[in-house]
Amino acid sequence: MNYQETVEYLYNSTPVFEHVGASAYKEGLSNTLALDEHFNHPHNNFLSIHVAGTNGKGSTSHTLASILQADGYKVGLYTSPHLVDFRERIRVNGEMIPEQYVVDFVEENRGFFEPLHPSFFELTTALAFKYFAEQHVDIAIIEVGLGGRLDCTNIIRPILSIITNISLDHTQFLGDTLPKIAWEKAGIIKERVPVLVGEDLDETRPVFEAMAQKMDSTIVFAQDIPQIRSCSHQADGSILYKTKYFGEIKGELGGNYQEKNANTVLQACMLLLNKSILRDPESVAKGFANVCESTGLMGRWQKIQEKPLVICDTGHNAGGWQYLSRQISNQECNHRRIVFGMVDDKDLDAVMDMLPDDGIYYWTQPSTKRAFPVEKIEETADNHDIFGKSYPNVMEAYNAALQDADDDDFIYVGGSSYIVADFLTGLKK
Repeated sequence: MNYQETVEYLYNSTPVFEHVGASAYKEGLSNTLALDEHFNHPHNNFLSIHVAGTNGKGSTSHTLASILQADGYKVGLYTSPHLVDFRERIRVNGEMIPEQYVVDFVEENRGFFEPLHPSFFELTTALAFKYFAEQHVDIAIIEVGLGGRLDCTNIIRPILSIITNISLDHTQFLGDTLPKIAWEKAGIIKERVPVLVGEDLDETRPVFEAMAQKMDSTIVFAQDIPQIRSCSHQADGSILYKTKYFGEIKGELGGNYQEKNANTVLQACMLLLNKSILRDPESVAKGFANVCESTGLMGRWQKIQEKPLVICDTGHNAGGWQYLSRQISNQECNHRRIVFGMVDDKDLDAVMDMLPDDGIYYWTQPSTKRAFPVEKIEETADNHDIFGKSYPNVMEAYNAALQDADDDDFIYVGGSSYIVADFLTGLKK
C-alpha cells in the first residue's frame, strides 16, 4: 500500500470517532495495554506532559511544544483531530511523521493488531509513542483524545498533568454534569505527579482537589495565580501580553480565548522552571511568538486573507463560542458574513443563542457522517430567528460569501473542526 491507501485502510478498518462518533468509542484500556506491550512500552523512553480539558488543550499543547523547542529540546507533539493531513497528529519539532513510517507501521504490525480490532485512536496513539521513542525525543506533549480516565493516552506517567478547563461536551461518554465530566478528566492525575488546572468552577474544584489528595499530587489552580498583568490585541492579529515574570510577550495566536490559555501555559512554565526542565526563561517569549511556524498549528483564529478579512477557527462547542461570538461581534467591518455548520454531538441550540444578530449566514455541513445536515442547521436557525442561505458543502458556502463580500467585509468560517478541515483542504485544491 502507498501512503494514501494506508490512511484509507486505517479509516475503513478501524472505528474512527471523527467519522462515526459514539460507535468508535471503546471504553477501557485493554487494547491500549496490549499494543503497548507489543511495542515494548515506548512511552517509558521519553518524558511527557499530559494535557486534558474541554477546550484549549490543542492551543496549550502546541504552545508548550513551541516553548520547549525554543529551549533546545527535541519535542514530540501528539494531538487530534487533524485538519488536512493525518500526519498533523504526530510531529517531532514541528515536522510531521513521514508518510513511509506510517505505511511501514501498518504493514509490519497489522498481523498483530487486526485481531484486536482497535479503534483508530488506539492505533494512532501506539504509532505516536513508538515513533517518539525511535526518534529519541526528549519530551512529548500528549493531548488527551476524549475525557481522561479511560483515554488511551492515559498509560503515560508524565512529569506534569494539565487540565485546561471543563464545560459540557461529549456528555454521552463523560457524564451530563460538570462534576461528572471533571471526574473523568481528573483521571489523568497520577500519584505524586503535579497537576495544573487552568480554569475551574465551584462545581469542579472539589473534584480536582479530592483526586489530587487521593493521588498525593500537588495541585495548582492557574486562575488563582494570574500571570498576565494586561493584554492588548495588535493590528497584525497577535496579542501583546505584559506578564509578571516573563516580561512582554507577543502571542501569535489571536483568539480572545487564548488569554485564558496563555495564563495556563505561563503557569505551566513556572512549574517547569521550578523543576529545572525549562532552562531559559526567554524561551517562553520565543515559543509564544512562533507557535504556528514551530509546530504547524492551524485553525486557531487563523487569518486566510486581508480584503475581505477571512478568519477560520476550530471552536466547536458552547464553551468555545462564549469567546468566539464576542470576538466576531467586535470585529470592525462593513458586513459580517458567517459560514457555519456543526456536528451532531454538540449543543446546536446553545451555540445558536450566541451567534451575532447582525451576521449574514451561509449554512453548510462538513463532509463527515456526524454532521448536522444543513437542513437541520437552517431549521434550528429559523427557530432562533436567524436567517441565511443553505449550501451543500463548505467550499460552496465560502465561495458564495466571498462573491457577496466587499473589501471591508469580514468572513468567518467555523462552527466545527470539520468545517475548518473541509475549508483548509478546499483552499489547497
